[in-house]
Amino acid sequence: MKATGIVRRIDDLGRVVIPKEIRRVLRIRDGDPLEIYTAGDGEVIFKKYSPIGELAPIAVQYAEAMIKHTSCPVIICDRDHCIAAAGITRREVLERRVSPELEELVESRASYFKGVSSGEAPKVLEGFDRTASVIVPILSAGDLTGAVIMLTPDDGANPTDTDISLSKVAASFLGKQMEE
Repeated sequence: MKATGIVRRIDDLGRVVIPKEIRRVLRIRDGDPLEIYTAGDGEVIFKKYSPIGELAPIAVQYAEAMIKHTSCPVIICDRDHCIAAAGITRREVLERRVSPELEELVESRASYFKGVSSGEAPKVLEGFDRTASVIVPILSAGDLTGAVIMLTPDDGANPTDTDISLSKVAASFLGKQMEE
C-alpha cells in the first residue's frame, strides 16, 4: 500500500470523502460502485467494483469463440481495464488501462466501426499500439459497463458485416448476463 499523506475524518453519518486527486487518478466517477474490504489490523480498503469483472471467465470464452469466426483479435474491457482477450497474447493486454480515447468514446455510448465511423481508429489500451477496428459498448440495465473491441487486423482491412454483427451480439450477451 502507498501512503498519500491525506487524512480525512468520518462525519456523523459515517461518510468519508475520497479526495478529488485520488478519484481522478483512479478514474473513480460519481456513482461508481466501490467494494469494501477489511483486514485484521484495522485496515479498510476500497476497491473499484467491476460488474463485468465478475464475468471474466465467460468473457474469455466468448472472446475465444469470436476469434474462430474472424481474423481480428478480440478484447473485452470493463470501464477501466482489459478483462479478456483472444487472438493475441493475453499477458500483453490483461489488466492494462483503457486509453483516454477509448474511455471518451465508450462514455458517449457510441459504437465505432473503421471505414464507417468518422475519425481515426482509436488506440484502445495505454502502452499498447494497436488500434480498434470495431468498438461496441456493453450496456446492462441501461448502465455502461464496458466494451467489446476487435483490433485492426495486421493487413489493415476494414471490418466485415460479420465482424460488426459478432461484436454487437457479444456486447448484448454480456450485458444480459450481468442483468441476471
